[in-house]
Amino acid sequence: MRFITDAMLGRLARWLRLLGFDTLYYSDISDSDLLRIARRENRFILTRDTHFLRFKDLKDFLLINSNNTLDQLIEITRVLKMKKFDLARCVKCNGMLDDVVEKADIEGSVPEYIYLKLSKFMRCRACGNIYWEGSHMKSIST
Repeated sequence: MRFITDAMLGRLARWLRLLGFDTLYYSDISDSDLLRIARRENRFILTRDTHFLRFKDLKDFLLINSNNTLDQLIEITRVLKMKKFDLARCVKCNGMLDDVVEKADIEGSVPEYIYLKLSKFMRCRACGNIYWEGSHMKSIST
């Protein structure tokens, strides 16, 4: 499932990316541009803007009720029956993540404690940001 969020849902967009969902977010997007991109790229719209309720032909959208990011995630996963999550996207730029084959390639780019403790790392193809599975992923998947 591919998403686009309105300007009020930046944190939610980052969390959806963290969970592996292709999610576009623009901090200053107009409603018309959001609709245009969603239709062109076949994306599901996530919004807090009740203005979207007026569009009779708009089917692939969800009006988010909560202000709390965790509650928003729970709402989305329940309504859309989402069950599979996979760390595969950069939370910053939405780029795809690749496994780092040679651990030595990232030495000095992550905290020393993390470098010494862990063996699996991922790098964003687009911006080069480095990721690793932290304790938050265990609590999300339970």
